[in-house]
Amino acid sequence: MGTLHSDREYDVTRTDEQWREQLSPQEYAVLRQAGTERPFTGEYTDTKTVGTYACRACGAELFTSDTKFESHCGWPSFYSPLAGESVEYIEDRSLPGRPRVEVRCATCGSHLGHVFEGEGYATPTDLRYCINSISLTLRPAE
Repeated sequence: MGTLHSDREYDVTRTDEQWREQLSPQEYAVLRQAGTERPFTGEYTDTKTVGTYACRACGAELFTSDTKFESHCGWPSFYSPLAGESVEYIEDRSLPGRPRVEVRCATCGSHLGHVFEGEGYATPTDLRYCINSISLTLRPAE
């Protein structure tokens, strides 16, 4: 697990030291080093609060509660991002023999989780954005 690097220029950029100052060690491990929180431990796994989920690192709005669904996988699941440009996709070959698609915040490049297709959930997109709670901040609707 290394620090995230991309050839892309992000709207929000900080040095590694600045990210470490801003984020807790657990947040840094997931958001900036592509770690994963343990299943069924995240604060938003079962949350039904109406609102918008933003990137915990930069505050960019990423998902809404309208697209959150119960997948029983241990992490918050969404069937669509807020806007097509709010997230970016990176091929992830970190697990042998099982390529995955990593989901990152398009504003700061922080790791959010992974997206899976064709799992048979009764959602409009047949996609499951499996996102770490620690990567998100829920902004409840007023």
